[in-house]
Amino acid sequence: MLSVTPQEVFDTRHRNRDQKRTAVLNAAAELFLKNGYHRTRLDDVAESLGITKPALYNYFKSKHDILLGCHMHGHDLIDASLGEIEEEGGDGLDRLRNLIRAYAGIMTMPFGMCLVRLDEHELSDKALKLVTTRRRMVDQRFKHYIETGIADGSIEPCDVRITAFWIAGALNWVSHWFKPGKGLSSGQLQEQLAEDLTRGVARGSRR
Repeated sequence: MLSVTPQEVFDTRHRNRDQKRTAVLNAAAELFLKNGYHRTRLDDVAESLGITKPALYNYFKSKHDILLGCHMHGHDLIDASLGEIEEEGGDGLDRLRNLIRAYAGIMTMPFGMCLVRLDEHELSDKALKLVTTRRRMVDQRFKHYIETGIADGSIEPCDVRITAFWIAGALNWVSHWFKPGKGLSSGQLQEQLAEDLTRGVARGSRR
């Protein structure tokens, strides 16, 4: 996450290229989510950053390229969480709970919301394949943790595919209804969903 606003990044020449690319993505993600992808123009993104439209082409080739960047950045957040979960260890239920907690948090962030609310089929075939591959990797991780839990006795035997599907579906829907400052905070939501969504699959004494 940026410690300054996207506009502030472009207020100084001392920011590096990666910081400015991220600033463009932050600004675009907010506009895409607020106004929709089709109704957001590159001029709107540039104006929100206080730069010219031609300046955007120093960082992204097109609006489609920015859309791909938003999707990939969202997956980067998920991948970072997956690495942390593996380092923390635990049985299958522990890992599933940690994945739910992390994924729920990401779904309350703009780039997480982009993964669900922005139509990936607007991407080119090549870009869509990249995004689809990364999404499937996350789906497989849900299934893997459920399978691990069944094998180690921390999760009740179940249809792994269906169980992974309904858990991921519940988490993805967070991106549609979560509103910062209204109701539960992101942290509170993470904890509640982590407990609620694993209670139904936990075995015996783990409930």
